[in-house]
Amino acid sequence: MNATIERFGYPATLIHEWLHWVALVRPAQPTLGSLILAAKSEAVAFGDLPPAAHAELTVITKSLEAALARVVSYDKLNYLMLMMVDPHVHFHVIPRYDGERTLANLTLSDEGWPGVPVLGQATQLTDAETATLVTAVKAALDEQ
Repeated sequence: MNATIERFGYPATLIHEWLHWVALVRPAQPTLGSLILAAKSEAVAFGDLPPAAHAELTVITKSLEAALARVVSYDKLNYLMLMMVDPHVHFHVIPRYDGERTLANLTLSDEGWPGVPVLGQATQLTDAETATLVTAVKAALDEQ
């Protein structure tokens, strides 16, 4: 795995691995259910990924959207490709919603709703909260 994937807590945050991509729980949660969708390659530009990696996104996004709908019942889903600090190709997948969402003992609101996500006010997950969220999203993916 590349350094960007490792920086986002791999392997503890791993939800699912595909041929070209991994889905990870985002350790800092601006909204409940925030993920990282990261390319497994060393590419630092989206256009440098092989065509198969782009094609695989069709299957992945459909699966992730359905799983997150089950877990957090989002209103919108934002895919942010920022790559300013972590250079390898990755998206921040941010569920957006009005109000609060709760999973186990973790309740988060979307502070930016209905505007842009407020990434700077993210909640840092504990190891136990990370494990709970990983388990919940994995289970939702498996239901498909």
